[in-house]
Amino acid sequence: MGMSVGGAKGSGGRRRRGGRGGKAVMSEINVTPFVDVMLVLLIIFMVAAPMMTVGVPIDLPETQAKALNSDTQPITVSVNPNGEIFLQETPIALDEVVPKLEAIATTGYNERIYVRGDTNADYGTVMKVMARISAAGFKNLGLVTLQETDK
Repeated sequence: MGMSVGGAKGSGGRRRRGGRGGKAVMSEINVTPFVDVMLVLLIIFMVAAPMMTVGVPIDLPETQAKALNSDTQPITVSVNPNGEIFLQETPIALDEVVPKLEAIATTGYNERIYVRGDTNADYGTVMKVMARISAAGFKNLGLVTLQETDK
């Protein structure tokens, strides 16, 4: 009926921390997996962002022209290799180009309009589209190309 004072291996009312006996509750948050996931998402969005520009797939020609600075989003008319014409991403007929542009031009005939012609598109079709837009009175008309790269 005696009480042991020292050398006994029992817990004796005290809890042991660490060591081999039991595991202590970890009160820290491990942010490494969160950072890893965020970096992967950042890379995915950086790669995917340039692909989300305009929905009509066109192989643009390359030139040495400098890029234009624009504060507003221009209206885009595209001509694909098959000669099909698109206003933004909507296919339209050649006769509908000017009426639709007049309907959506917010600044009237000063609206900036970009014509995107595929490298393999018929030159005549691209010129017909540009001539119709120009004859209608639109003043800010431009051709879209890619910046030429040194090969």
